[in-house]
Amino acid sequence: VAGSPVITEAGVIGQLTRVYPLSSEVTLLTDRDAAVPVLNPRSGSRSVAFGTASGESLELRFMAGNADVQVGDVLTTSGVDGVYPPGLAVAKVARVDRRADAGFARIVLTPSAPMDNLRHLLVLEPLTAQMPPRPDVPLLVKPAARSAPRASGAGRPGVPASGQELGR
Repeated sequence: VAGSPVITEAGVIGQLTRVYPLSSEVTLLTDRDAAVPVLNPRSGSRSVAFGTASGESLELRFMAGNADVQVGDVLTTSGVDGVYPPGLAVAKVARVDRRADAGFARIVLTPSAPMDNLRHLLVLEPLTAQMPPRPDVPLLVKPAARSAPRASGAGRPGVPASGQELGR
């Protein structure tokens, strides 16, 4: 199923993008269009790991310059996106550049799993497929047929027509 997470024993590889009868296409985590919600188990902070233009690493964007992130921290999936189950290895913090003139730190990540020469992959069922269906929400007020808009506001919920009172 398109959207399914793809992993190896080392961690997350990416997500199925297209499925054909005899093959499938996977968008790697390191792709510049990829993003995965992550959790830093050491600090408990959540963020999003984005692929880079080079396609070789990931980065944490929009992290405050004083964020509790250290070189060597292992980031795992947070599970909040409904795609990846929580706790899968995603990346390790390789470099943290904190500049006084910038409000954000530049945090470079190395993927936990190698992205090349892969022979065996595991395709997981997305978490959204395991969720129960969304309940139907009953319509509280049936919309009245309108012939023309009224300047007085009559006909709108909570606004009585002239000479009428709202029943309570």
